[in-house]
Amino acid sequence: MINKIRAIVSKELKGYFNSPIAYIVTGIFLVAMSVLYLLKDYSYAFRIADLQQYFSYIPWVFILIIPAITMRSWAEERKVGTEEILLTLPFRETELVVGKFIAPLVLLFFMLVLTLSIPFTLSFLGDFEAGQVIGRYLGVLFFGASCISIGLFISSLTDNQIISFFATAMILFFLVIISDINQLIAFPPALKGIFNWISFRYHYDTLSSGLIQTKDLFFFVITSVVFLFLNVKVLVLRKWQ
Repeated sequence: MINKIRAIVSKELKGYFNSPIAYIVTGIFLVAMSVLYLLKDYSYAFRIADLQQYFSYIPWVFILIIPAITMRSWAEERKVGTEEILLTLPFRETELVVGKFIAPLVLLFFMLVLTLSIPFTLSFLGDFEAGQVIGRYLGVLFFGASCISIGLFISSLTDNQIISFFATAMILFFLVIISDINQLIAFPPALKGIFNWISFRYHYDTLSSGLIQTKDLFFFVITSVVFLFLNVKVLVLRKWQ
């Protein structure tokens, strides 16, 4: 099973780096993060390098970056007819989906590693807590994993990359902004609780502050598992059709 998943991951990563998409998306991500870093306000009075504001921008960047990474995962396979070939190979649908999931997650991890120079630079401005930085990046990775699982599921529903991109972006936009809407509109308490629970940013903000709470990690893990499960079901249904 592991060897089969590794083969899918290798295939997907080669697909990313043998085309301009990985380089373009990575370049856009790094430029966006650098610009946001320059917009950051620093607390020079206490000589403390606070990354909270910097990390708060990442969900908004992911609304465009993640769909760009996942839009071709299944849509392109279906468009060129290679999805049928994949489904006839001695691979379980779960192995295919997990492999397709790990590949963009590896790409995202690589992109995040390239941004480590920013907190390293901030270490010269004042107090620098490596534990908080690691915690924040861990939160970003869990958040990104959930976004990727949604993108893969949407990509499995269509053979059009553009539709996959915009549909994923709209869903992620809703899941990010719902916490703001929840604050602006006087919803009943029960409804507010539901909206907060499904809000990606509500859970992400806690993690990005460097405070690792099990409930927030659990939320992103469950979200990833649910959408990967739905992706598997789509493949099973299509295989029997």
